[in-house]
Amino acid sequence: MSLTIDPIAFFIPIPFIGWWPIYWYGISWVLAILTIHWIAKKTIPSTANFSNQDVEDFLFYGVLGAIIGGRLGYMFFYGIEQVVENPFSILKVWEGGLSFHGGLLGVLISFFIFCRKHNISFFEFSDHIALSFPLGLGIVRIGNFLGGELLGRPTDVPWGIVFWNDPLQLTRHPSQIYQAILEGPILFLILYFLSRKDLPKMTMSGAFLILYGVFRIFTEQFRTPDSHIGFDLFDIITRGQLLSSPMILIGFTLLILAFRKNKNAAIS
Repeated sequence: MSLTIDPIAFFIPIPFIGWWPIYWYGISWVLAILTIHWIAKKTIPSTANFSNQDVEDFLFYGVLGAIIGGRLGYMFFYGIEQVVENPFSILKVWEGGLSFHGGLLGVLISFFIFCRKHNISFFEFSDHIALSFPLGLGIVRIGNFLGGELLGRPTDVPWGIVFWNDPLQLTRHPSQIYQAILEGPILFLILYFLSRKDLPKMTMSGAFLILYGVFRIFTEQFRTPDSHIGFDLFDIITRGQLLSSPMILIGFTLLILAFRKNKNAAIS
């Protein structure tokens, strides 16, 4: 199946500049931020030690952390040679390039700064916000699909797609959709089910890290590695899989600590 989608959704007039293109990927980011914000406000538990206003205030910190961390992460994880040649390339956001793993680190730093400033428990807040991330992630992956980014590997499956911007014009896995489904609604539903349970602090944060890591490692099997990097290990392991592996280890560590601490509290 051949697919042709203009990555530019529409143009807006800018005085003294002309018509400015608005890309589907940019629109997906706006929709993702609004979705995360809405879910975070709607799912605040009655026993929470933070308020609706705290969630509102965190939006600025979170978006800033995601964008700065995402850009720095992309340049250092996927484009370090470019940084060495021209350090100012980090600032060229308009050329594209955001990394989920860098964005996650940026958000975690923003969590730490915000929670410390507002005297909020880090893991109580991260457990809550973890539930609101997945649908936003899924929307951004759809933005990748509409923009013809992160192309899948060649395939002969019936639902394979020939992307308009693929120079080889091969039938490929719609890997962006695979990621959108798993990182979006599937991950959200699992976390939502867990959020209905009386679980110890750190459980939701740990579950998010584990599940995202597993889903990302799985879907990377259908995604073409970055052309300037290729495979990192044994001609089968990609950079995304390597970066996702520590998430699983950290997630399991959080779960062990959470239930061990909860067990000790019950005994005492």
